[in-house]
Amino acid sequence: MEALYIYVAKSSGLIVLFYCAYYFLLRKETFFNNNRYFLLTGLITSALLPFLVYTKIVWIDPVPATDLNFPEVYLSQTPSKKNFEINWNYIILSLYCIGFLIFLIKLVKDFYHLNSVLKSKKIQKQADYKLIDTTEKIAPFSYFKYIVYNSSMYTTSELENIIEHEKVHSDQNHSADVLISQIFCLLFWFNPIIWLYKKVIVQNLEFIADKEASRKISDKKAYQYTLLKITTHESCVAITNHFYQSLIKKRIVMLNKNQSKKRNLWKYYVILPALTAFMLLFQVEIVAQEKGPKNIENINPDKVESMDVFTINKNTTNDELDKKTKALKDEFNISANISELERNSKNEITSININLKNENGVNKTKKIISNKGIEKIGIIVIKEKNGTISFNLTDSEPITTGYKTEDKNIQIRIKDTQISNINNDAKTNSNTDTDIHTNVSTNTSINKDGNIIRVVTKNDTKPLIIINGDVSSPDLDIKDIDPNKINSINVLKGSDATAKYGDLGSNGVIEIITKDKTEEPQQKTEKETEIKQNNNWKVTGHKNSENVLSIVAENQKVDIKKILIVIDGKITNKTANDLDPQNIEQINVLKEPTSTTKYGNKGKNGVIEITTKK
Repeated sequence: MEALYIYVAKSSGLIVLFYCAYYFLLRKETFFNNNRYFLLTGLITSALLPFLVYTKIVWIDPVPATDLNFPEVYLSQTPSKKNFEINWNYIILSLYCIGFLIFLIKLVKDFYHLNSVLKSKKIQKQADYKLIDTTEKIAPFSYFKYIVYNSSMYTTSELENIIEHEKVHSDQNHSADVLISQIFCLLFWFNPIIWLYKKVIVQNLEFIADKEASRKISDKKAYQYTLLKITTHESCVAITNHFYQSLIKKRIVMLNKNQSKKRNLWKYYVILPALTAFMLLFQVEIVAQEKGPKNIENINPDKVESMDVFTINKNTTNDELDKKTKALKDEFNISANISELERNSKNEITSININLKNENGVNKTKKIISNKGIEKIGIIVIKEKNGTISFNLTDSEPITTGYKTEDKNIQIRIKDTQISNINNDAKTNSNTDTDIHTNVSTNTSINKDGNIIRVVTKNDTKPLIIINGDVSSPDLDIKDIDPNKINSINVLKGSDATAKYGDLGSNGVIEIITKDKTEEPQQKTEKETEIKQNNNWKVTGHKNSENVLSIVAENQKVDIKKILIVIDGKITNKTANDLDPQNIEQINVLKEPTSTTKYGNKGKNGVIEITTKK
């Protein structure tokens, strides 16, 4: 839509430019035929010139980069919240369509009126002209080779003058000028200047016809009297060249005016510097390119605030493309122009041209065509802590950024709508497709379908790691887990983490399901919750044959009877076994020192927090 707005603004501006040049420099000159072509040139130029863009490439030195050295990388995924927003593009487009429809209906009615006048009328042929003597009370007019008049309204001499005038319109095809101006009024109906532009076009055509007709008529005064006699406005067809015009005085003045001097022709050339300035100001696109290749992976990770990856594949919808381009503009001030978009019968993208440009003129372009549908295109945006934003376009094969440390090489591979595969050993890179959605850091974002992924450096705090429902050892490092054995990863942070795991999840929680987890669906539905705390003790909530919730202590040093029970935030003397497991929403287990920090001395033996289904 932005490109359409720019085109309309440029085209409207050119129309105003030509109109002002005519009004202030040419309207009083008698170069009527030159004025005709000047005005037509203005319309054609305003329609075509905005499409002519000159691309100027400016070579710049690459920004110095240091070796990339990320100590750790986590992936962020936070579902975006949908807020109601007014789509002004749709509102503006709707208003334009309403106006366009109104004027289109009017134009159709004019053609219908014209057809009713010409249809089934007796035609008198005279040379190449088709004369129609009608009984309707309408002003005389011509429409290409048709000349229509009501002979009963005029004397013989007046009728001869009128017909001679209309023959000039017919010979020079003035009806084409009127139709062209009418089409531009239809397309640019919202621009008041276009209606004035049409008016001066029609007026100038009358000047031409008056001048040529007066040359063929011996009595010029009689011709002028004919103009003066027709002072009452008769009905006329808007899309034709009709004899009556409201500006009779101007026509008579121009008819008697002396021929302009040829030296005044210089006024036509004034428009050329103005058009040159327009081209230089608005039609030159400066593209900055680095003299040497710059790898986005070579940015110092210590200076990185965040990295966003936008992916496009053959199944990306137009709505998703709009969201991505809007996000690039709003968050990073990067203009994304998507053109030459084509789809096949399956609505898969088979052709796309992407042009990215930031406020500094840095430009990246990529065009991909594939009859089978494009594979993958990635837009990688890195924002440094000093505010500098770098971006790049990658395509097809895995979009990989390598972050090397002394003992690992983490690769982030974008596959359609999710990140798949984190390899911790540079020597054992794998292509196994593993769905991974992780995050324990702050200031991160991801949209609902997962197409926008932000990568940020890790917090100083260590998250809680849950493997197949069990709490892992605090000494476990996530990089020690073989990614080939991971089936899925889910990340919780903030209120989501603490709501499910209590204070244990205050630093974030990473839930990992391995591929060797072989729990049957039937068992999953029966099992309510299981939380194991550092191999000391655990609470297992499930339905046994008596439909009773059982609590067991794995470490015999724990006295299960002294555990503090908190149900829905209230300390109670009830035991967990007294509850119907079907009414339990969640169970959190706290142990020292977290339990005493939250509940004082009452929690020294551990706390079980139970949330029921309210």
